Amino acid sequence: MRIFLFMIAAASTAWIFSSCNSASGPALFCDTVCVNDTIKYRNNDHPLTPFVYISAANCGPDSIGRGYEGANTRKLAFKSLIDNPNVKINPSKVAAFAGDTSYAFIMLNDCVTGRGYTIKLPFAPNGSVTVLGSAINNLDPKFSVEEGLAAHSDRGNILVEDMTNGKTAMMTFGQIVEIDYDKVHNFVDSVNITRDRIWARVKLGKEWKELEKKVTFK
Repeated sequence: MRIFLFMIAAASTAWIFSSCNSASGPALFCDTVCVNDTIKYRNNDHPLTPFVYISAANCGPDSIGRGYEGANTRKLAFKSLIDNPNVKINPSKVAAFAGDTSYAFIMLNDCVTGRGYTIKLPFAPNGSVTVLGSAINNLDPKFSVEEGLAAHSDRGNILVEDMTNGKTAMMTFGQIVEIDYDKVHNFVDSVNITRDRIWARVKLGKEWKELEKKVTFK
């Protein structure tokens, strides 16, 4: 199955923004911006053209919606999914996946802390929404994750989902790591995740360890 991963620079998308970053204060993960327009990701190679979008209001994300041609669009308030009014987004740190009409994914990083989020949205009205505030993704330059995979940590493991088919794989840390996801690199320095292998440099106790596991998605 072909993978459809649409980045914020899609030609059909228009963003109007201005920099809100201050020259003083702590370094930010990315420049905060004033977002004024809706961003929509489409899978034009699918007959029903599934899509997912983020609408904006008052210089920030307002709602997330998904749908496909011939069906009603379903949307949720952004604040009902990510209950943190201080989250700031930048177009360069947002990505999406809409492979078919089962699920759509929105992936983003908070510009203030660098914390990664993955939101899995069903197209069906009776499906469940999954929001992860512990995402590990390619939007963070220290994390390498193969296209089409969604990864996160539950403080004891790295868990990975293949967005094209829902199959999963994992690697354990062997112990609980009390990760502060607002300062994730104090605990997980870097990762390299593919469909064959999970590798990570993780702080276990007071020492940094390199962990690696060959995986099969099931």
